[in-house]
Amino acid sequence: MSLSEISDRVGKTCAECGRPTSDVTLIAVSKVQPNDRVQTVLEEGHRVYGENKVQEAAGKWPGFRESFPDTELHLIGPLQSNKARQAMQLFDAIHTLDRPKLARKFADIAQEIGHCPELFIQVNTGLEDQKAGIAPDELDALVENARSMDLPVAGLMCIPPVHETPSLHFALLAKLAERNGLTGLSMGMSGDFEQAIKLGATHVRVGSAIFGARDYG
Repeated sequence: MSLSEISDRVGKTCAECGRPTSDVTLIAVSKVQPNDRVQTVLEEGHRVYGENKVQEAAGKWPGFRESFPDTELHLIGPLQSNKARQAMQLFDAIHTLDRPKLARKFADIAQEIGHCPELFIQVNTGLEDQKAGIAPDELDALVENARSMDLPVAGLMCIPPVHETPSLHFALLAKLAERNGLTGLSMGMSGDFEQAIKLGATHVRVGSAIFGARDYG
């Protein structure tokens, strides 16, 4: 697979469901990928990337951004409160707001530094103990809480359980977003992004299908 093939599949799926391709942002997930692979995709013209860890992104992206200053960086991994400041300074969007304490932290830092990345609230649609995200029945209160602090909540994010039908979780996320007047839906990965687009995804997170299998050492 390659960037061009994934981009073609995104475009084809959008056409099938009557959506303009511009509706969907393809996030190339560069976590744990060697710099030479990332460099190649940057040189192919792609400018939106996702990282799981603040520390890894901080070591990788400042150098790339010197050469490619229009790059957009999204945090798609869980965030500890003590890394919030660094994350807000490094990322253009954070997809893993999942608790009131973190919302308060974002609001306090935003007041201090004068800006806040675009935020997505992560929803644990499968109620998995090992997975980050707020429970669906607690979501409305968190949205209201974040809005009361003028945080720029753009939408919701989910990662469906591995052994369950992804489309059920995508449909639930879309319903929760609509109920809260949110239009952003960060959902869908290498194996299911076409289903996600058909159910309203505005951001799909694709890594191995673009870069190749990750080498975790």
